Parts: sequence; structure tokens; C-alpha cells
Amino acid sequence: MTETETDLRYPIGQLEWVSTLTPAQRQEAIESLAATPARLRAAVRGLTPEQLDTPYRPDGWTVRQVVHHVPDSHMNAYVRIKLALTEDNPLIRLYKEDRWARLEDTRSTPIEVSLTLLEALHERWDRLLRSLTPEDFARPLTHPVRGPVTVDSFLGLYHWHGRHHVAHITRLRERMGWGLTA
Repeated sequence: MTETETDLRYPIGQLEWVSTLTPAQRQEAIESLAATPARLRAAVRGLTPEQLDTPYRPDGWTVRQVVHHVPDSHMNAYVRIKLALTEDNPLIRLYKEDRWARLEDTRSTPIEVSLTLLEALHERWDRLLRSLTPEDFARPLTHPVRGPVTVDSFLGLYHWHGRHHVAHITRLRERMGWGLTA
């Protein structure tokens, strides 16, 4: 893989997992998550159906697939965090995101449905996160690949995840000269 392909795959850099966030990092992550739906909506505003069906990189997902992937992924994260808050060290399930991205609903559902879903989900998620105590953010869950992680770990992951996928779209728009609309 060339450096250019790496940059296209990770436009904001690769995720750095953490187990504990500082109060300031936690606040920044919560604010970032709250802004994700508006950022994603702005990133796709004005795109044509042909542009939505353009991969953000060679062999990558289309913009449409990315838009549908973000709420799929964030719904999984929301449930995982709720499990960590209500169960003792739950073992979470992985899901095959690449297969989800190829299902018919990803091809045929208007992106507005997923944008609206993301807004509603983040409204709930934001309320939940702002209600948590420092002890809640330290609650453990077991990731099948990473092993023990915390609610803070998932907050850090999804702080990165939303920005990561918005950057896939905005960088594609820059490369293609599609411009961002107000």
C-alpha cells in the first residue's frame, strides 16, 4: 500500500486506543460526538446520486455506503455502552461491517433516512453520556479482539470514528473539486 492510499484510508490518522480519558478529553469527545450528525449532513449536502455512488478511495466504500455505515456503527456502540453500564463486564459482539455495507438497504435507502437516524441516535447518546459519572466511564466491557476496554475507550473510538468518516467524504470532495456547500 502506498503512502497516498494510506492517507486516503486514514485521513485523520489511525485510531489510538486509550483506556482512560481525562475530564477535558472526555468533554471534547462528547462534544465531537454531538456534532457528528451535523458534520456528516454538511459533508454530503448537494451531492448528486452519481457522486454518492463514488468510492472515497480506490477499492473503498462509496459515499452512500459511508453515510449508511456511520449510524450502523454508532448504534452498535450505543448498545455496547449501555451494556457496559448495566451489566458486569459484558462480552460484546463484533459485526461484519463490510457485509452490512453491501446489504440492499445500504444501496436502496435514501441517505436522508440514515442522516435522520444518526441525529436521533446522537440525541439519545449525548443525553446518556452527559449523565455519566467518572466511575461510569471506567466501567469495563470485553472486546473479542482487544480484550478488556472501558466506556472511555469506546467514547474515544467514536470521537475518532465520526471525524474519520466525515473526512473520507470531505477529502473526496476536495480531490474531485466538488466543493462544500453552505
